[in-house]
Amino acid sequence: MKPASTLEVWLRGPLPEVPALLQPVAHALLQAREEVEKMGTDFVNEKLWERPFEMASVGFHLQHLTGVLDRLFTYAKGEMLNPSQLEWLANEGKPTLGQESFQQLFLLFSQQIDKAIAQLIATDEATLLEQRGVGRAQIPSTVLGLLFHAAEHTQRHVGQLLVTVTVVKG
Repeated sequence: MKPASTLEVWLRGPLPEVPALLQPVAHALLQAREEVEKMGTDFVNEKLWERPFEMASVGFHLQHLTGVLDRLFTYAKGEMLNPSQLEWLANEGKPTLGQESFQQLFLLFSQQIDKAIAQLIATDEATLLEQRGVGRAQIPSTVLGLLFHAAEHTQRHVGQLLVTVTVVKG
């Protein structure tokens, strides 16, 4: 049998304090963090904003991973985005002060995952089917829908990031 640390996160067992129905969300986010951290090994920061074949840059994906988690978890709480979140959204894909390296962007992503896990722990399972509005138009969703989408959207961008990192590393 493999040591637990070599297994994917979902195979390591339940996460303490995370409600049972939200375990898949937490597992997906923690798996994403581990995979992104590995991608940063030996990454050359001069390639952070390259857009091979007009694909989104590594920097964009790292910023977007952080921002979209923040936004979707904000909507799951039933809140609207604040000016800081709107500014982050407007700057996704742009080199920004304090975000000049893969490691700086990874740290922001990692911290956002910590915030997301804390929110999952604090989420009452009885609220999962409550309606929540998305965006200015308040498009209807549910707490569970938003949290699930945050997990699957994160995984999708991690896959895209892996391809872009592989291409720019050559």
